Amino acid sequence: MTFRLNNKMPKTFVLAPDSFKESMSAVEACRAMQTGISRIFPDACFIHVPMADGGEGTVDALLLAREGQRISFEVTGSFYPDKVQADFALIDHGKTAVIEMAQANGLDLLRPEQRNPLLTTTFGTGELIRAALDYDVDKIIIGLGGSATNDAGAGMAQALGVRFFNADGQILAKGMSGGQLQQIEQIDVTELDPRLQHVEILIASDVSNPLVGETGASAVFAPQKGATPDMVRQLDENLRYFAKKIQQACQLDLAQVTGAGAAGGLAAGLMAFTGARLHSGVELVIEQTELAKHIACADYVFTGEGGIDFQTQFGKTPLGVAKVTKQFNKPVFACAGYVGTGIETLYSEGFTAIFGILDGCCDLATACQHGQENLARTCENIARILKIYD
Repeated sequence: MTFRLNNKMPKTFVLAPDSFKESMSAVEACRAMQTGISRIFPDACFIHVPMADGGEGTVDALLLAREGQRISFEVTGSFYPDKVQADFALIDHGKTAVIEMAQANGLDLLRPEQRNPLLTTTFGTGELIRAALDYDVDKIIIGLGGSATNDAGAGMAQALGVRFFNADGQILAKGMSGGQLQQIEQIDVTELDPRLQHVEILIASDVSNPLVGETGASAVFAPQKGATPDMVRQLDENLRYFAKKIQQACQLDLAQVTGAGAAGGLAAGLMAFTGARLHSGVELVIEQTELAKHIACADYVFTGEGGIDFQTQFGKTPLGVAKVTKQFNKPVFACAGYVGTGIETLYSEGFTAIFGILDGCCDLATACQHGQENLARTCENIARILKIYD
């Protein structure tokens, strides 16, 4: 019998990053990580598990993980009746649909000068839900990140059959926006799509903000969507008004519900009109991608996203990956475009080490442009250290 010295099994790396915003998608980040690591571990086994938190990349992450089907559909954009092309995913043998509201009504689809949450609508998101229902699904997962809207899901509700009446008893036009909610006198849900009663709807979101108030949808998120201070006040007043109308029509008080303010209050509208339930976006993606199963057979885990700082501890994707990895007592390395303050608390959550990927001082545009090569180089350097102890 012949024995070979150094007959070592190839190392297995699980690569589970989120996207690096404006630089690379989670799928591209996985490829960059592998490029760097494979320079040192050319025979390694790589398992790509691109992550998301309910925002950008959720459809792509679950499509890859669950070998699903991509469906393209023309829906209404953020300004009714403009049209955009949006995708959603069918997974679980076609019985679960995965939707990103930002595919229809996302902030990134608008130029900076177009952004105005008084005028934008979620009508297109409702059309995506209706399209998913046409495929006879049992479950719909809706990611709420990256919205351009502040209409509390009024537009979405209209697309699903809800009718809003003004004080004169007239039906308000489709495409309700955040600036029109005060026109609603009565809500009629009798023509709401009956198929919603037979479908489980999960909201993938890690936003904990309520619908209204100082930490509500308008005050915290509307300025990012183009709102001035005066607009913020008007938007918050409109959401308060709409919340009272919802309470009258649906017997639900959603004004201060944790998470109801996600996506400009779309979470509140989904809970009111579709019976949707809130679920951590990161945890949902971790579950759907079966990340734990992959980590169980890994030697090393790599994760990351655009920035890691004190906010990461509040449910960001790298933290979710680190917590799962900690259960298996495996090392996990995080890479980020920038590393901010307050990361000290993250090490006790499971992070082995956290690395910034920039190779020097530069502006944001340059950093984003060279993101993939910087990430590959950083992962190569981490791999060089690991090789010493291999």
